[in-house]
Amino acid sequence: MSLMSQTTKRALAASLKQLLIHKPLSKITVTDITEDCEVNRHTFYYHFQDIYDLIDWIYETEMEKVIADNKTYETWADGVRALFQYALDNKTFITNTYHSLSRKDLMRFLNQTTYQFLIDVVNEQAQGMKVDQKHKEFIANFYKHAFVGLALEWIEGNMKRNPDEIIQDLTTLIEGDFHKALLRFEER
Repeated sequence: MSLMSQTTKRALAASLKQLLIHKPLSKITVTDITEDCEVNRHTFYYHFQDIYDLIDWIYETEMEKVIADNKTYETWADGVRALFQYALDNKTFITNTYHSLSRKDLMRFLNQTTYQFLIDVVNEQAQGMKVDQKHKEFIANFYKHAFVGLALEWIEGNMKRNPDEIIQDLTTLIEGDFHKALLRFEER
């Protein structure tokens, strides 16, 4: 994909986020976005099928960047912290998405992103162990549901609780548990 295409997509994303400061997502149209971005509707539809496709693209590109370097046992808490910080930095976008038809998109990306960095942590912790892949996936999924559940509860509560408190509670709760869970599934 060309640099110009990426620049246009980022500009459309920025326009959507800007518009969300003043309007709920359900009231924003493609015309609103293109007028704010100073491009024509054809340009929008060249890149995206609809506003929900734009939202998908935003989550895909931005969340991957957020946790890119935090996919190890030593850095998983930093990855979670980065996700919370992303949510705070993009509070209007997140809350509007959460309270709209795009809630499923937010949940899907939270689930995908959280699972991806958790499976990386589980695989790292499983090195040298004989644990079936399905059990590794089960462990990552188990923790994913806990992490995403806490994040959604936090979003529902208007992001009032300090993310560092949530991360500290998570760290205390699961210290060493990835390894212990893998030991329970290790083939003898």
